[in-house]
Amino acid sequence: MLPAGTEIHPEDTMLEENAERIMLDPTSRENLKFKDLVKVLIDWINSELEEDRIIVKDLEEDCYDGQVLQKLFEQLSGRKLNVAEVTQSEIGQKQKLQTVLEAVNEQLRPHGWSVEWTVDSIHSKNIVAIVYLLVALAMHFQAPIRLPEHVSVQVVVVKKQEGVLHTAVVTKELTSTTEDAFDTLLDHAPDKLNVVKTFADGVYLILLMGLLEDYFVPLYNFFLTPENFEQKVHNVAFAFELMQDGGLKKPKARPEDVVNLNLKSTLRVLYNLFTNYKNTE
Repeated sequence: MLPAGTEIHPEDTMLEENAERIMLDPTSRENLKFKDLVKVLIDWINSELEEDRIIVKDLEEDCYDGQVLQKLFEQLSGRKLNVAEVTQSEIGQKQKLQTVLEAVNEQLRPHGWSVEWTVDSIHSKNIVAIVYLLVALAMHFQAPIRLPEHVSVQVVVVKKQEGVLHTAVVTKELTSTTEDAFDTLLDHAPDKLNVVKTFADGVYLILLMGLLEDYFVPLYNFFLTPENFEQKVHNVAFAFELMQDGGLKKPKARPEDVVNLNLKSTLRVLYNLFTNYKNTE
């Protein structure tokens, strides 16, 4: 009843009562959309961890011990985890994974994310669990990537009940429609976005930061009535500096993008502002 080419290794049958193991169907591993999703995730991780000089080539081999996941979560969340930097023992790796996944789950669960991964599934190099986790992180932290839409795979589920192994083939959806919420807003409510354009010269962004942080921004620090492109870029760059001084991560948008009326970039800046200060109320 198993898909052709599926192999159940001895370690996959050595399960405790009611325990289960999930394996990716070999045909799904070769699915072009799945391979594209894996490549997008690898490129994203490498971009995020470039300053740490970490290069990921294989999700299963590079993510199972918790090291990459720790660095990625710290980079995305701005939160430092209290874990050993490098550990070779299985016990140490699982302890590290436990700490990392607890932090991840604490971040994601309040926002409705379903936890489809465990310490054992990640450490056993379960590619489906690893991809589930990375997709959730990418979407939650609004990674500047476009995930392939409607990626689903078939997995073989082996479960032990009353001493007997039961197998089943299940379809798992890794991504649904990943159309960017900002794209949707731009497509369906363009008339409501004129207000966003008022932030293009940076003045309102600067004044908004002063209101949020409860301080007065001296007028000599920026151009209250900017007259050219360079002065507007100066204002937006200065607003980004104020955001970082307030504890926000450096915006991924460039000041020039905001000045050039790139609405998606401006929306991302405003959204990050809103969510940050909403969470600190």
